[in-house]
Amino acid sequence: MAENGVQQHLLHDGDRSKMPPPGRARRFRRCQTAPSHNAEQGSILLRQNMSRKGASGTLPPVPPNGLITGARPRFWLVGILLLAYLLSGTAAFYLAMDDMSGDRSGNRALDALYFCVVTMTTVGYGDIVPSSDVAKLLACVFAFAGVALVGAFLSKAADYLVEKQEALVFRAVHLNHADDPKSLRDMEANKVRYKLYTATGLLAVVLASGMAFLMKVEGMRLVDAFYCVCATVTTLGYGDRSFSSTAGRAFAAAWITVSTLVVALFFLYAAELAAERRQRELAHWVLTRRTTSMDLEAADLDGDHRVSAAEFALYKLKELGKISQEEIAEFLEEFDELDVDHSGNLSSHDLAVAQPG
Repeated sequence: MAENGVQQHLLHDGDRSKMPPPGRARRFRRCQTAPSHNAEQGSILLRQNMSRKGASGTLPPVPPNGLITGARPRFWLVGILLLAYLLSGTAAFYLAMDDMSGDRSGNRALDALYFCVVTMTTVGYGDIVPSSDVAKLLACVFAFAGVALVGAFLSKAADYLVEKQEALVFRAVHLNHADDPKSLRDMEANKVRYKLYTATGLLAVVLASGMAFLMKVEGMRLVDAFYCVCATVTTLGYGDRSFSSTAGRAFAAAWITVSTLVVALFFLYAAELAAERRQRELAHWVLTRRTTSMDLEAADLDGDHRVSAAEFALYKLKELGKISQEEIAEFLEEFDELDVDHSGNLSSHDLAVAQPG
């Protein structure tokens, strides 16, 4: 199963023959699998797990769909919602066009679509504006709905593009190591970097295409085209330079939607990469600093003045902020509830008694 990811073994100092009797402090035992966000690595481990199934022939339960990967809307559903938004917005502003003032292209439907897109992406050139109370309230409704919808659409579109980019990079860089766990770990570690590379390439494409169109169709100078493109993709929308022709507004309806979202993704991934770099620096410090007696005392969860591999790993994870003491306490409480015979280990019998049916 793809969600059953990186296999961890938290080893105890002794063996099963040295189990503490009931009532005594219990050492940590072995923990098999934990969910992973890396579906590609999980699929390989799935094949390994399938070859190691026990006598019962069963595997651990699959987490509910969306529990590990996130409960975001499906791409096709968001696409349908975006199309419905554009259709309803165009129809609404078409009917309200008499209550709009500003520069018209002569095509009522195209102006309505153009104003809908400019509102949805918060560009707001100001070349077409609502003039009546009804039109203003209508614009407010579509502005709020558009921002939420664009965010969901871009999130799913970015995921799709990034997955495609990662697959290409993975095949190019790790072609001869497709089943190598180290290659998979490297791929996961550089995931944000690949996202940023993808967003950078898309940003260059949308900027160049927008400038080329403005210079050729709208007749702008190079500096004015660059100025208009930058004001648009950053949603400043000064309004002194905009798409005024019929062909320009038809192009803008699609280009503005894509370009503003690509810029947002670019800065999002840049910030994410910077945060990841700081996290790696923290991890390097935690893993390389000198371990002191105070660390051993803090890592000794069961108070037996010895630190097992499991306790040491948990202490390091706490230092990295990956897990909290409260979460550890909840896990141990769940373990105690499942450990019916108080042996310090979980067995099929324990699960059958603790979770009947």
